[in-house]
Amino acid sequence: MEQTPLMIYGAYGYTGELITKNAVAKGWKPLLAGRNEEKLKALANRLGLEYVVFDVNEKEKIFAALQGKKVLLHAAGPFAHTFNQMINVCVQTQTHYLDITGEISVFEGTAARSEEAKKAGIMLMPGTGFDVVPSDCMAAYLKKQLPDATSLKLAFTNLGRMSRGTSLTMVENLGAGGAVRKNGKITKVPNAHKVAEFPFGDKKLQCAAIPWGDVSTAWYSTGIPNIETYVSVPPSLIKSMKMGNYLGWLLSSSPVQKYLKAQVLKRKAGPDEQERKNGYSIFYGEVENEKGEKKSAGMKTPEGYTLTAATAVNIAEKVLNGNFKPGFMTPSLAYGADLILETEGTKRYDL
Repeated sequence: MEQTPLMIYGAYGYTGELITKNAVAKGWKPLLAGRNEEKLKALANRLGLEYVVFDVNEKEKIFAALQGKKVLLHAAGPFAHTFNQMINVCVQTQTHYLDITGEISVFEGTAARSEEAKKAGIMLMPGTGFDVVPSDCMAAYLKKQLPDATSLKLAFTNLGRMSRGTSLTMVENLGAGGAVRKNGKITKVPNAHKVAEFPFGDKKLQCAAIPWGDVSTAWYSTGIPNIETYVSVPPSLIKSMKMGNYLGWLLSSSPVQKYLKAQVLKRKAGPDEQERKNGYSIFYGEVENEKGEKKSAGMKTPEGYTLTAATAVNIAEKVLNGNFKPGFMTPSLAYGADLILETEGTKRYDL
């Protein structure tokens, strides 16, 4: 079988391997890539695929690897350290760039390169997984229900366990504080600066405000100027989050970062197959206009990592088939508010 014009970078990571297996299940033969040759070779041999080893700073190797590739699906975070290097080469090779980030700085940095991508005829779409496909689609759906909305609140609860990669990204951002969009501008706020209850199915859960990717992307998708994002957390964690407002300098220090990252790397890679099968996520979204009119909706999706593997491959398939829009795109901007409903096990409902 001819090799699929797709490269998956970070293929041997927890989420990268799920994505790779989904791609293979479709009959694809993607080129696998990453830094660790031992892990990469083991996965490639197991799946009967070719692989190439390089670091994101090895521009010439990336350039050679992307020759003839239509799509790069980047799955090795934290993405703040790697996205620009990858996009630099994608622009040169006219390769579409997809990743699975949830980092606001990556969304904003990628958006700033939109015109550059348009000239190259390629699409740049960060956030093709749990961050931010379901919430971005929710934002776009609610905007349709209330076109003159001026504020958006998004919240989610995820019944599952984080992978090491996600945990490492969170550790890196411990001292960064929170963020909201206020009057169209991303504005820094303290960690857990707001706590509120939102309905998830048949119960209400306490949620803390967090700097989720939609603080960036929902603005591009909807034009709504005031955006807040929340996640359900136990009271003990809310207390810890607020403590970070006073200890940010310490949590960001090199010795503490080194220690916390070492602890993360000792953990199991992520949820096992049964945990993913039994897990699920619920989203809540609410918009309001200046008259005080509101619209809200809920959505149940598969467990986060299962969803990421499904949505990332679904979007990659669309691009491989020529279905894309040049420049920086969010999932809903490119494919509409109903994109998430293409993921098996997803249900959206009005409230």
